[in-house]
Order: sequence, then structure tokens, then C-alpha cells
Amino acid sequence: MQIVRKISDVVLYRYPKIIDKRGFFQKTFNKDTLSDLGFDLKEQYFSMSHKNVLRGFHFQIPPMECAKLIVCIKGEVLDVLVDLRKKSSTYLKCFEFQLCEKKSEILYIPVGFGHAFLGKTDENILLYNINQVYSSKNDRGILWNSTNFKWPINKPKISNRDKRFEKLKDFKSPF
Repeated sequence: MQIVRKISDVVLYRYPKIIDKRGFFQKTFNKDTLSDLGFDLKEQYFSMSHKNVLRGFHFQIPPMECAKLIVCIKGEVLDVLVDLRKKSSTYLKCFEFQLCEKKSEILYIPVGFGHAFLGKTDENILLYNINQVYSSKNDRGILWNSTNFKWPINKPKISNRDKRFEKLKDFKSPF
């Protein structure tokens, strides 16, 4: 595993991909390799989103806060994070990553970041490895267009839930 990019505790890793005439084989998680992050896998999900679907910014607040490992297993997404950690030098700043099935990259998102993504192809599948169990009581979000990030789309397809998230300026961060 190799670090491709590291910024404000967020790490983009690349795992080797074994390709032959049958297809390919790729590792997406290795507890020993990621032990320095203190990542203990508790749940795993995947989502499928169509082109121009925007999901997020999602996170869980304490005491059920979580870190994530994200892998794009089909399609391509614009993955965007907002730093919600009050003591961070990058507090309220956004970071973008292009995740796609053609790269063998895994994005590590530490506790205290809001996570959003925009589907760029007709079918986009993300695999989420989470170090905490889901808690609806602690599930929160930030309105997608209330950060300093300039999305490349004006009218994305968004869930009613995500449309009701509070604006970043009104959010009182517990991180």
C-alpha cells in the first residue's frame, strides 16, 4: 500500500491491483496496514448513485462519531470533505478527491469530517468501511451548498433529507 495524497489527516491510499486475462483482484482493506490509524472495522455498506446524484455532507456526532474508508468500485465520483474539527488548522475548509473504479485508491476520512460525493457516471458504486455502528440519533449533515466548495453542478439530484440539513454557518461543531 502506498500513500498517494495526505492532507489534514485525510489519506488517499493506493493498493496494488492484480490484472490478468480473467479480470482483476484488488484488496480494499488490511487491518495490519491501517493499524496506525486505529481503524477497527465495525460496519460495511455500499451505495449506488446515478449521474448528478449528490449525497451529503454526512457524519455522526459524538459519542458515535466515525472514521470511514471509501472505495469506488464502479464509476467515478467527485468526493468532497469538509473539516468540522474546531482545533484543526483546516477548520471549515473543503478538500476534493476524484475516486474511480480504474484506480486502486482508498480514501481514509478521519472523525470530524463531513463527507459528500457527486456521481459523475451513469452508475457509481461506493463501498464504505466504518469504524462505528450506525446511530440514527447521532446522524447529522451539512447542507451541500453552504460550504466554501464550488460544485460543478447547479441542480444536482438530492434526497429530501439532504435538502433539510442545516447550513454550515449554523452548525455548532462538537468535534
